Amino acid sequence: MDRRTFLSGGAIAAATVATACGETGVQSGEGSVAAPAVNRGVRRLRMVTTWPANFPGLGTAANNVAEYINQASDGTLEVRVYAAGEIVSAFEAFDAVAEGTADMYHGAEYYWQGKSPAFNFFTAVPLGMTATEIMGWVEEGEGQALWDELSGQFNIKPFQAGNSGHQMGGWFKREINSLEDFRGLRMRIPGLGGNVLRELGGAAVTLSGGEIYPALQSGAIDATEWVGPWNDLAFGFYREAPFYYGPGFHEPGSCLGVGMNLGVWNSLDSDHQAIVQAACRAANNVSLAQFTYQNAIALRVLVEDHGVQLRSFDDEIWTRIGEISEQVVSDMGNQDELTRRVYESYMTARNSMRSWGRISEMPYMMQRERVLPG
Repeated sequence: MDRRTFLSGGAIAAATVATACGETGVQSGEGSVAAPAVNRGVRRLRMVTTWPANFPGLGTAANNVAEYINQASDGTLEVRVYAAGEIVSAFEAFDAVAEGTADMYHGAEYYWQGKSPAFNFFTAVPLGMTATEIMGWVEEGEGQALWDELSGQFNIKPFQAGNSGHQMGGWFKREINSLEDFRGLRMRIPGLGGNVLRELGGAAVTLSGGEIYPALQSGAIDATEWVGPWNDLAFGFYREAPFYYGPGFHEPGSCLGVGMNLGVWNSLDSDHQAIVQAACRAANNVSLAQFTYQNAIALRVLVEDHGVQLRSFDDEIWTRIGEISEQVVSDMGNQDELTRRVYESYMTARNSMRSWGRISEMPYMMQRERVLPG
């Protein structure tokens, strides 16, 4: 992707000629003044992430943001990506950017729910928005303004910059046939999905990506969710937990975010700000496309080559999950004034888009499955 691709079609406002490095005018001919010579230096930014280095879909989404910014700015913005643990641990990325230790992060916003429960809505909540719905709310509804207000309290400017699409329900060492099977189950599941599991009688554990497989292998956990077939195949969870449940209830379309230190964001020229915004949008779109396509390929490999056993939660489990999810999200959404505004906006948008999906994608998908063989 080159600079022309980004700057064409009105995606970014025309670049300004003023630069932080200054301008000089040169006299020429009969009192005329030649165009100023622009001497723009290189601005180097450090991006920390919550992902293992170059991890498919998640780590590579961060790499894409950096690459798009570097190319579209003709190298005048240079973003270097640091995986989790290289500068700070995965769960320290937010504080590193807020405090200025790093310039940007790429991660999942629900990791910051200890700062404010409202961050959950900008990744995923149980029985919440799909990928395209959350894109709609952030881009066309009130989502971005509310996100700016929320993150701004912590000296951060946020952007959508990836989406994993619908996530699977997880990997289990034993089958889940009834509600009773959740009692005592130790499962890696972050965010509000973990709250739902606790209400079902399980024990929710939060682990970063690189910690999950050893925990499964040692027996420290009995089950884990991560993302979907593409990422899950890369981690090899099938070796320890052969039962793969889907669909998931907890993350129906998980938004990934970039957060930039607000002082750094405000110090950028308007054209550089536009490039950063466009780079995040491009990475967001590419990410969803990759997950949608690669999950289908990886699922076939898991089933046909590794003997993974696909399972679905039964209707009794889903009914109870639905009851708990609505209560958990409501309780979380009413903890403070700003979170309540985010919650109300989110739920209004979700329910509005549900009404459209009910007569568009949902019946179409059902009919396509009915009339097409295979």
